[in-house]
Amino acid sequence: MLKTAAQEQLLPGETLQEKWDFAQAAGYAAIELRAKGDLHFASRLPELQQAAKDGVVMPTVCVEMLHFFGAFDDDLRRDAIEQMKSQLTVIGELGGLGAQTPASYGMFSRRLPPFEPPRSPEQDREILLAGLTELGEHAAAEGVTLYLEPLNRYEDHMVNRLDQAADLLREVGLDSVKIGIDSYHMNIEESDPAAAIVAHAAYIGHAQVSDSNRFQPGAGHLDWPAWLGALHTIGYDGYLAAECRLTGDPVEAVRSVPAFLRGSGA
Repeated sequence: MLKTAAQEQLLPGETLQEKWDFAQAAGYAAIELRAKGDLHFASRLPELQQAAKDGVVMPTVCVEMLHFFGAFDDDLRRDAIEQMKSQLTVIGELGGLGAQTPASYGMFSRRLPPFEPPRSPEQDREILLAGLTELGEHAAAEGVTLYLEPLNRYEDHMVNRLDQAADLLREVGLDSVKIGIDSYHMNIEESDPAAAIVAHAAYIGHAQVSDSNRFQPGAGHLDWPAWLGALHTIGYDGYLAAECRLTGDPVEAVRSVPAFLRGSGA
């Protein structure tokens, strides 16, 4: 049976301990943390360490920054890499598994004017390989994993599909860099999401879930039995972390996710 997690902002409660009480009662096995820039995640270390002592399970963190390691600007790119290094260190100190990040978010889209980005595809690749290598080496030193998340074409112009991410990871050649898949983005970009999971099984390290409309699983039309069945096929034993918006009553919506996924094959 696959384990479900909920990102912390979805859970009711003022503290991680209160959120954990709700999460456990709803059937979740963990909380996925969110990490802002400006070293904010590192400033939370005392809070996070106390939560861990109190039994809160926090295996992964998902970044929530304004710029990422694929940024066009050199200074922004360097800042994003340093922020990610800090976040990898913190999740390592908590005994966690790793941190998930896209190459970029909202930086450029070929679907909007001027349609062609300021860097060539070759320059994009060089930047991504350099960033993934530096972050992967840091992750390895901290005993954790960097999860690269492909985003849909409207949010990132560089890494949209699992095959693109796997191609980068093959060249990087580090076990500390894996793909963090997201059902929402896969629903947009993959012609056959289940087949993509099976084809790139060796590179998948983490999974985030939301439905076809970005709401909680069960609120859209994603083929959950096929998607979850593919994870079973490849022997995935990690977490399914809910990263979604909520429709309907928010408390009931987030409460519904573990039972829905179990009923769909998780």
